[in-house]
Amino acid sequence: MKRSASAHLELEALGSAELVLSVAVAADANATELLTVVQDGHELAYRETLDQHGTRLQLISVQAGRVTIDYTVEVSGDVEPPEVSDIDIVRYLRPSRYCESDHLWPTAQAEFRGRTGTDLLDAITTWVGRHLSYVPGASLPTDGAVRTLLARQGVCRDYAHLVIAFLRAHDVPARLVSVYAPGLSPMDFHAVAEAYVDGAWQVVDATGLAPRQTLMRIATGRDAADTAFLSSAGAAVLLHVLRVTAVADELPRDDVSRLARLG
Repeated sequence: MKRSASAHLELEALGSAELVLSVAVAADANATELLTVVQDGHELAYRETLDQHGTRLQLISVQAGRVTIDYTVEVSGDVEPPEVSDIDIVRYLRPSRYCESDHLWPTAQAEFRGRTGTDLLDAITTWVGRHLSYVPGASLPTDGAVRTLLARQGVCRDYAHLVIAFLRAHDVPARLVSVYAPGLSPMDFHAVAEAYVDGAWQVVDATGLAPRQTLMRIATGRDAADTAFLSSAGAAVLLHVLRVTAVADELPRDDVSRLARLG
């Protein structure tokens, strides 16, 4: 399968700032790509560093003014399944900023008591998909799984956070992944969950908005705090334009009853 994606950002820095960009596909992808950062007609240099699980971060120094960022990528084939370390199992069992599994433990136990393995994974995914409404703009960037459960609405990251919190409450390691998602509508950066089940990381998307087989990994972490596509230090930075595209040469029908890995 061939997949391609692009991201276009137009920013305004109100003074000197350091940008941290996370729009490039993960380091283990078989990718052909191009990233350009332009300010005042001049292309800016950037430094790249690796976070855990192949997440690539571009560090960019900018001055006051408009900044345009363009990224394009074409990915051929799948990648090898991510390695699993003992520290991964420990890290992704713990409650985190947006996935308050300790607070949601009583609810998770009441709703899914007695379920394990793929049965638990299916039950949680189905429950979240049925009980939440996908409403763009309904949640705040600071909302976590508890707020999402109370509001019963949100966007992809809210769905993923609630899935992750319920899984961790049942001692299943779970984490969030930002992805490019061919077939997604409305098109944007997308967020899904990965659960450690049957000895491997299985991708879960309670929104059901895009086939899991086409997803392209960008960043992986405990929750949205680890996977933001843009953050900054120094002067304020305003995001004026964001356009994302993602296509595949074929869109398979996703059988949600089957396990799938993110490749």
